Amino acid sequence: QRWIWFFSSYPEVELETVTVNVTIQDFVADVVSELVYRNTQQVSKETVFIFPVDSGTVVHTFSATMGDTCIEAMLWEKEEAQQLFKATSGVENLRYLQDQEDLWGPVFTCFLGTLPPNREVAISLCYVQELPLQPCGAAHFCWPHELFPRTKYTSEVSSFTFSHLFLTAGGFSSKLSENMHFNIRLKSAHGVSCVTINGRCTPLQYTAPDQTSAEVSLKLPPWMWEDLNLLVYYRGSHRLSAVVERRDPKAPPGSLLGDPVVMVTLMPNIPETVPNPGQLGEFLFLMDRSLFQDAQVPPEELPHLSFTHPSICPQNTLLFLLKSLPLGCYFNVYSFGATFKAFYPQSAEYTQESMDNAVERISSICPDLGGCDLLGLLRSVYSTPLLHGHPRQLFIFIQRKISSEEEDVMAEDYRYRDHHRCFCFPTNSCDSFNLSQVMALETKGECVCIHSKMDMTSEAVKCLHRALQPLASEISLHWDLPPGLEVSMIRKAPEFIFQGHQSSIYAQIHGQRQDPEVGEGAVTLRYNVGSQSFDYTLRFSLSTSADDRLPVHRMAMMHLLWKLAWEGTSRAEKDIWHSTVKSSISLGIMSPFTSSVAVHVKQKDAWHRDSLPPDSSMLFSPSCNLVPCQLLWLRGFRPVWFKPAKFWMVQKCQFCLETLGHKDPDTEPLTQLSASCKGKEKLSWAFPKCVGLGVVVALQEANGSWALTTDLASALELSKADVEGQRPSEDVQPTAWATVLASVWLHQYKWKVSWSELLEAKARRWLRDQTEVHLDECLEAANSLLGCFVEPIIFRI
Repeated sequence: QRWIWFFSSYPEVELETVTVNVTIQDFVADVVSELVYRNTQQVSKETVFIFPVDSGTVVHTFSATMGDTCIEAMLWEKEEAQQLFKATSGVENLRYLQDQEDLWGPVFTCFLGTLPPNREVAISLCYVQELPLQPCGAAHFCWPHELFPRTKYTSEVSSFTFSHLFLTAGGFSSKLSENMHFNIRLKSAHGVSCVTINGRCTPLQYTAPDQTSAEVSLKLPPWMWEDLNLLVYYRGSHRLSAVVERRDPKAPPGSLLGDPVVMVTLMPNIPETVPNPGQLGEFLFLMDRSLFQDAQVPPEELPHLSFTHPSICPQNTLLFLLKSLPLGCYFNVYSFGATFKAFYPQSAEYTQESMDNAVERISSICPDLGGCDLLGLLRSVYSTPLLHGHPRQLFIFIQRKISSEEEDVMAEDYRYRDHHRCFCFPTNSCDSFNLSQVMALETKGECVCIHSKMDMTSEAVKCLHRALQPLASEISLHWDLPPGLEVSMIRKAPEFIFQGHQSSIYAQIHGQRQDPEVGEGAVTLRYNVGSQSFDYTLRFSLSTSADDRLPVHRMAMMHLLWKLAWEGTSRAEKDIWHSTVKSSISLGIMSPFTSSVAVHVKQKDAWHRDSLPPDSSMLFSPSCNLVPCQLLWLRGFRPVWFKPAKFWMVQKCQFCLETLGHKDPDTEPLTQLSASCKGKEKLSWAFPKCVGLGVVVALQEANGSWALTTDLASALELSKADVEGQRPSEDVQPTAWATVLASVWLHQYKWKVSWSELLEAKARRWLRDQTEVHLDECLEAANSLLGCFVEPIIFRI
């Protein structure tokens, strides 16, 4: 869950009063808040206000009032804003903030000036937010604990010299009920079932006879450092949710504001298992070549280096991933440094031949400690057409900083977020950890910080297991509206929806109903999971309630602006572009086409934005001046979208694990063995002790089977004669017998590592497709030969 989050470096500016009104309709929240801070010191404080921005939140209104002056942030077209910046004093403070603040990520910041002793500043902040779907089916809203009044304060060390208007943790005020007003309105055509909230609140009060609307108020916030977490449950089990918002009566028909907009939330039912998976996927492995810097180290030095270099053996990780892929999928391996290279010109189908070839080529990845052209690689990957029926999933292993291209990498990731999923594996010392977190978050993937060799392989295989789970594909929406109405899509349905996730699309409704008596429309969601087809139809009312705040229009406007930025506009479309940008400015929606400039005026001077064009002399009058206010990308270490406490706790735990970790002899690089056992040319690097688990993995075929060879028998600590002599009968093929034997051995090895689960699954599928395996006899013989007891259930598909 992402949210507007505030930090405090100095406790002298205290949050005294909070007034929050939240309106939640299905999966969109409209938040109106007022925060009153006071300078409790006997000296004046220079104050700056900072809050994050992200893809799921639209902050559209900000103002600050101090005494008889008011600062209001406003949007201007970029060219106009650049002219205004020239007349704005203190812009250099923004650059100082960008480099000195300890936060990381995109934020909106506004310098508020000097706050005298014992004086107040009232912050007005309004934003709209898409709410995530929880596994329990609830919509989740969060309000950070930093934005509740407290009475005890603790200081936090910071080198930054400005006072931040954000609160640190502490105890509750005895007059907290007087200083906090937190009201929540809930609306849904499905009906509001109940709410769960981790703070003391009033009973849920229904405000409509059909229970489609309700209200609840917070009496006391959660205890100490807990954020407020609100879960809203709606009646029934739904795969679709639709919110229709009426047009702005002041806007011309045909424009986005002048037409109704519908937000449809897609929540497909995806079974955990399907008989025929169908979609196998396109798996792209992006390897930072700096991870391979120890690949050429002499074998005798590896045991001494493994404690200090957690990722010196990415060859193992790549080998296990390649061996675990299913037949019929597509894959490619990219290595990147100052430049990037691919194993194949385009993704190759996974066969025995392509797998062997890829395993051989792992040794060709040479160390590169120069630049890091991840941006160029991502642009190349994203420009490649998607393979029909094969969802694209990226596994990114990175050890170094992306330097100054973080914003561009984020933009590319966000642009194609509906077309792929990222699993990111930064190392413990990686300067791109925060970027990796956000890339995974945006694409519904996962980010795992690597702190040892064992973790790199095991965590990567766990993520591959997740990537192979069933998903919804070939998603389409079909509309049934009254005659005279039609829709145009603003944000289309994604290529895929993964288990446990939802997606929100936006559409503009054009035209006039020919029959005003027809007040309903319908939308049908169709998708496939494997070879199964599903469809759900939702009927929704076109009679929208009055809401002049237009939260759905604001979210739709944000998606439309990004769409225009990505696709560009022709000359014939310039009018549409100017109209859209003008509407976005009136709604306060930040975009690539606009910049913020704050205006500082005396409250007694009545004024409106429309009366302040860039060339207006009022901007430079004694009662009105410009204030530094801009969207920035901070370069610190603490991510603005994640809890710092949890972040540092995880990092410290990982450091301890790395310090205490030990080297497992079975995790030596195994690629040479995998190739040499197949009679391939000897690779340029060699490693000792390729025994046990590693050898068994290296010998598995792409289809999941094992050949009965001396190498396999040796890895199982058996002789080939013993293995052949224990074959149940001549009717059992040697390959089937070897596959059962290796599967039983792998299964008993699982108490040491969990990497083998996908390999076992491949073996089970291969055995299922064979005839005359005599599985019971083979299993009994394998248990006897290996001295273990494994039950037949392990071979159940």
